[in-house]
Amino acid sequence: MNSVLIGVLLMLGLSLARVNVIVAMTISALSAGLIAGLGLGDTLQAFNSGLSGGAEIALSYAMLGAFAVAISKSGLTLILADKLLSKVDKAHSKHMQTLSMLIMTIILACAIASQNLVPVHIAFIPILIPPLLVVFNKLQLDRRAIACILTFGLATSYMVLPYGFGGIYLYSILHKNLSENGLEIVNTDVPEAMVIPALGMLVGLIIAVFFSYRKDRHYSEKASEKSSTKINVENPKKVMIIGGIAVVCSLLAQNVSGSMILGGLVGVMIFSIFGIVKWEQSSDVFSQGVAMMAMIGFIMISAQGFASVMKATGDVASLVNTTADIVAGNKPLAAAMILLVGLLITMGIGSSFSTVPIIATLFVPLCLTIGFSPMATAALVGTAGALGDAGSPASDSTLGPTSGLNADGQHDHIKDSVIPTFIHFNIPLLIFGWIAAMVL
Repeated sequence: MNSVLIGVLLMLGLSLARVNVIVAMTISALSAGLIAGLGLGDTLQAFNSGLSGGAEIALSYAMLGAFAVAISKSGLTLILADKLLSKVDKAHSKHMQTLSMLIMTIILACAIASQNLVPVHIAFIPILIPPLLVVFNKLQLDRRAIACILTFGLATSYMVLPYGFGGIYLYSILHKNLSENGLEIVNTDVPEAMVIPALGMLVGLIIAVFFSYRKDRHYSEKASEKSSTKINVENPKKVMIIGGIAVVCSLLAQNVSGSMILGGLVGVMIFSIFGIVKWEQSSDVFSQGVAMMAMIGFIMISAQGFASVMKATGDVASLVNTTADIVAGNKPLAAAMILLVGLLITMGIGSSFSTVPIIATLFVPLCLTIGFSPMATAALVGTAGALGDAGSPASDSTLGPTSGLNADGQHDHIKDSVIPTFIHFNIPLLIFGWIAAMVL
């Protein structure tokens, strides 16, 4: 049996069995190398040589994590929560529907900005959402709709906007792995290839908010009281001004240098220079930022090592040729197979960022053999990578929303986050990713 196929299936099985993803990747890579006859020494050498490919990505995550911690310490998100609370207290019942839409729009904007404009990832959720639970309860908002809004913002923005975490996914991960596996495509074409799949996410969001979870849902007020806390931020006007300057300068530094690391560093330094984050706290800021993003970074590094071993086995070509013979040039069938396999792998790993190095090793040669265009190939690999991110129980895109919405114990992770996001985002992604492969 093909060693690459065994390695992928073993990794998927171990991940679904809730074995730590890093351990699962390492065991699977070593097993595939030994089955292919590489020997333990050569397998380890291949694995180690691949690890360096994920180092820059992991450091970028750590630095952006530090920026996220600095923003949370500044109180920017608490100021926003305080303003929303005051509006709800003053609102009349006839304005509740309008206020509900305003709050959901603001939460959507925060989720989108958390990946690109203010790259704090999911760090804003446990800060912003718990104080707002009492607001959601007064407005009788269905928290499943909020979970879908948060997941949409967390996932869709990195799929199409090449800034912050979007820059990491689209350029440092997706384009890099496409190119390393033989696809000739300009990096600026990658975001364009992801537009159609992103439209599928938008369709799912509209269905979730305006149809599936539009009705009022009642939650216990008594249980939610502990989530409502008094919000105090010293000198909020200064925080807002310096926070805006830090965000703009971080974006400029990132765009001019092309480095996420420098962008995050500039943002943290501005908060420190102007006293929003004390100098004596700067060490804690970096430590907390690294801790917050460490697991994601190590998973990405391990994924690069896994992909390196898969290539070293020499069995990728035979697996691709066998698969190409099975589909016999049938592009619609091939596209469907690629997306479904990508869904399974990403559901097991729980991270689209970590999945791309693995699936690109298999899918790029397959797409080239079958005859998909570069844009269609980018759309297939990018969509396959993003597929399970919304619906995996182990994904940040579902764990993040649950961490905030379940602060009062009234939001179940599987029933209220995973299942709604899987239905409303993964199904449209399958459909629109397949369409993208057919028309691009």
